[in-house]
Amino acid sequence: MRKEQRNKGWNEIKTNDSWAIFKIMGEFVNGFERMSKIGPCVSIFGSARTKPDDEYYLLTEKVAKKIVEAGYGVITGGGPGIMEAGNKGAHLGGGTSVGLNIDLPFEQHDNPYIDSDKSLDFDYFFVRKVMFVKYSQGFVVMPGGFGTLDELFEAMTLIQTQKIEKFPIILVGTIFWQGLMDWVTSTLLEKNGNVSTKDMDLIHVVDTEDEVLSILDAFYKESGLSPNF
Repeated sequence: MRKEQRNKGWNEIKTNDSWAIFKIMGEFVNGFERMSKIGPCVSIFGSARTKPDDEYYLLTEKVAKKIVEAGYGVITGGGPGIMEAGNKGAHLGGGTSVGLNIDLPFEQHDNPYIDSDKSLDFDYFFVRKVMFVKYSQGFVVMPGGFGTLDELFEAMTLIQTQKIEKFPIILVGTIFWQGLMDWVTSTLLEKNGNVSTKDMDLIHVVDTEDEVLSILDAFYKESGLSPNF
């Protein structure tokens, strides 16, 4: 009897997995169709737990405002904290403000600064990350936790393996990021050779909104690259 119950349960799991394919396809189709109409944007990542009076929240507002004033749009994860600050700065600057929301058991709820026609909802992290990467002209990474690090290293890996075109990755907050970058340089690069100097070329650590914009503009002017779409 137990074996029959286990087999029945396993068959139900396999059936659910098969039907999930259609939901995943639907998220991809909806995301591609809507994002392809928006235009060149810069993704801003960071902690959902950052409070509105935090220095990095306020700095993110300035960064996002500067980005949209230069003609780019802003994409965030659509939630609170740094994501809210990014959408708020884009909104205040009169630019495109995109939110890619994810259904989570805590923290995530969409913020009020996303353009009403540019708020997308996802159930799958991997689909959402595809949208971030495919439709971004650059990554601005503010201080954050595991999710922020996941997005950062995903982008670095895809560029390293030439699965996507190169674009600048800008870490904002020297005090926060320098320890990580020192470890990457001393341990991964110099000691073990797990990465190359070339892999590090597109990573920048800065502290101001002017530095962020300078790196974005310099990259696209010097490389002669056009937007991804």
